[in-house]
Amino acid sequence: MALLPFDIDVSAPGEELLEIARRELRETPEIRAAAIEELRLLLKTTTDMYFSDEEDFLLIFLRPCHFYAESALKMMRRIAEFKRSNQPLLDNLKPEEEKRAFVEHSVVNVLVNRDQKGRRVLLVNCGAAWDPKAVSSEQLFRVFFLIHLVAQLEPSTQINGIVVVLDFDGLSLKQVKALSPAFCKRLITFIQDAMPLRLKEVHILKQPFIFNMVWALFKPFIREKLKSRIFFHGMDMRKLHKHIDQCDLPANYGGDLPPLNYGGREWYPCVFNYIDHVNQWNTFGFRSIDLQ
Repeated sequence: MALLPFDIDVSAPGEELLEIARRELRETPEIRAAAIEELRLLLKTTTDMYFSDEEDFLLIFLRPCHFYAESALKMMRRIAEFKRSNQPLLDNLKPEEEKRAFVEHSVVNVLVNRDQKGRRVLLVNCGAAWDPKAVSSEQLFRVFFLIHLVAQLEPSTQINGIVVVLDFDGLSLKQVKALSPAFCKRLITFIQDAMPLRLKEVHILKQPFIFNMVWALFKPFIREKLKSRIFFHGMDMRKLHKHIDQCDLPANYGGDLPPLNYGGREWYPCVFNYIDHVNQWNTFGFRSIDLQ
């Protein structure tokens, strides 16, 4: 069955993708099998947390951790800690409760195509396109969180990783005021500690001078590894094209593809189609006795 434009690819990786995984993630059939078995055993002896031990699920954590089972378990613990610390925001998260933010606003989008390195490209409109009165910073985070839950199901994304493009065109005090220090810390903590995806690059575009106020909020929480992957381009799309091929970008960013004519409205059904994974994820983390 052909893949629809607004759907994810959950098919098993082919030989070319497996070669990338072998080269970059140490993934071979032998290492994969041994790491899955080791992580299963570690989960069995971890009494304060609950996560599925199904093979496809464990690969979500093993791939970004280069198939080191103990590192994968540490990531699971960080995710459990993040869920507990942000329980009011993430408890029993449901796509239908964020449908309005998806469908009626174009704050978060995903390119239907991948870039030249096979990476998913997430677009976030942080400037004038974002009305914090319509979509609060908490809703923005939940939308981002739901998208990451769906993206982690793609073997190709687990292996190739993701790229985030932050578009600050038209940024004003209205948006700056919505980006509180608490939100900034939460987002950066999630990205650095509790997101089981390979974040390869972050590109900041069309930022006006007032962006310095935003950067001052984020900067204290950013560690060196993430800082080395953040690139500032302003209005110069040629600088962006050094990282993402022009042929893989829409005209909005100086690319050869048509201007974007899709967004959250088109992607929402995809997120809802994987409601079982979202519901399952809601059950993972520290066992309920530890939340009391």
